[in-house]
Amino acid sequence: MAFVNLDGHRIRYELVGPKNGIPLIFLNGLTQAAHLWGAYVPFFAEHGYRVLTFDMLGQGESDKPLLSAGFDRHAAIMSKLLDKLGLDKPFVAGISYGGAVALRYAILYPDQLRGLVVMGAFSELDGRLKWIGENLYVGLACVGTEYLQNLFMAYNFSSNWLEKNETIIPVLRRRGYNLNDQYALQNLMEAASTSPSFSHELPAIKVPTIIINGEYDYITPRKLHYIILKGIRNSRLVVVQHACHAFTLEYPEITSRLIHDFALKVGNNAWEGDQTIWVANDDPKGEPLYLPVLGDPLRAIQPAPIAEQRAAPGKAPKPRAKKTGDKHVS
Repeated sequence: MAFVNLDGHRIRYELVGPKNGIPLIFLNGLTQAAHLWGAYVPFFAEHGYRVLTFDMLGQGESDKPLLSAGFDRHAAIMSKLLDKLGLDKPFVAGISYGGAVALRYAILYPDQLRGLVVMGAFSELDGRLKWIGENLYVGLACVGTEYLQNLFMAYNFSSNWLEKNETIIPVLRRRGYNLNDQYALQNLMEAASTSPSFSHELPAIKVPTIIINGEYDYITPRKLHYIILKGIRNSRLVVVQHACHAFTLEYPEITSRLIHDFALKVGNNAWEGDQTIWVANDDPKGEPLYLPVLGDPLRAIQPAPIAEQRAAPGKAPKPRAKKTGDKHVS
């Protein structure tokens, strides 16, 4: 763990891996901190990457200024941090709030990265996400950080994960309370809620991009990732089966493999950014890594086709020919 002063603020960071390794940066989501990438740092360092994690302004152990810090300010601080540490052309990976920062970084500093990993993110607030954000903000302001943390537990994880980890959840929540400041979180949420849509700027992103979404992501559903997919030509969308919003924590092995495979393909000039949608193999070691999508990938459930009954109507029978001797009946 180390600290650096940037723009008059102290930023906490950690840099691990060989000095000559390709830089890879991870950006965390709201209420999170850099230590939550703990399953990723050793994996990618062992594979030769120079891995950088840091607490964004207002989060974790970095300074928490009184004024709001928007996506562009986070991107600017990250650019200065990379320059300070001598890291050139990194892969930038971000989830949720950090995913939005990663997108803004790719738009504002297009020559300062080699690839982009966008996870559980958004480039605009649709009506539903706006309502979710407003209610989370009210809960934070009126009740406090503990209440917000509890809400996020239900939004972020599957029932299966919550049931399996029931005994350690209180420890995770307490650590979250200690690292988060209520007013700093309010500032970050206010900045996010007032951030204008930047979907129209997505075509400016030219670097290879993989977009990853949880199958049951309640906060940032497939629709928002589809907007990003259609905005970035050199991109693919991969859906993690059974996952909710915080799939980086619930499915670290699958997510690590997706990111590693992406980085290898970019390095070998084998990445196919064809704006297609795929499903990740739910076996972390299974082959193939991607599976095709059947049906409409934007639907949660798809009805079976109804058999069409469009046979031509029957023709009226021809009049029966009269036989000789038939009597006429009037």
